[in-house]
Amino acid sequence: MNKWLDEMRSLDLRNPGGWPWSIKFAALALIIAAILIGAYFIFYQTQLEDLEKEQKKETDLRAMFVEKKKLAVNLEAYQQQRAEIEQSFGALLKQLPTKSQVDALIIDINQAGLGRGLQFELFKPNQTENLTEFYAERPINLKVIGNYHDLGAFASDVSKLPRIVLLNDLKVDNVKDGTLSMEAVAKTYRYLDPDEVAAQKKATKDAQSKAGAAK
Repeated sequence: MNKWLDEMRSLDLRNPGGWPWSIKFAALALIIAAILIGAYFIFYQTQLEDLEKEQKKETDLRAMFVEKKKLAVNLEAYQQQRAEIEQSFGALLKQLPTKSQVDALIIDINQAGLGRGLQFELFKPNQTENLTEFYAERPINLKVIGNYHDLGAFASDVSKLPRIVLLNDLKVDNVKDGTLSMEAVAKTYRYLDPDEVAAQKKATKDAQSKAGAAK
């Protein structure tokens, strides 16, 4: 070991041809190793990174293909489901009166109570509608007097009307001798005509724009 170190110290860097063969082989091995390491960083590392990117892209494309294949296989079922949803939506839409039919619906509610022999102490349709994007809600404040059976029958009759009417905020009090009073808010709904839908969408968009500007 000491002899080898002595040889290293005595090397003439300007005359490598005169070095011992063991030193020449060691130097050659170091040069080759340096060339290989340099070539790796210059050429192969970039290519490996590109290869990894392409492999990831291939994996993503395979996953996308599998997902689209599932959709294609189930396309007929999705189309049938969509048709059923549209049919159900159409049936529900028919239960919402138009603007011109709301007054007739209010009369039907009133007649349902009178038909059960109830006495109306309050029947006040709200003149202001609560508008959403596609439909309008109109509350009716009412108070009726009658026995338990007739009040229950009235509520059942209202639920069976061909148009959607919901009784909310029910409050029942005992008046006397089995006579009860029932207060409620009957909510009727109607769908908006195309002009009203457009106006509502515009109002919603304007409100969102104002809110965004305020931030």
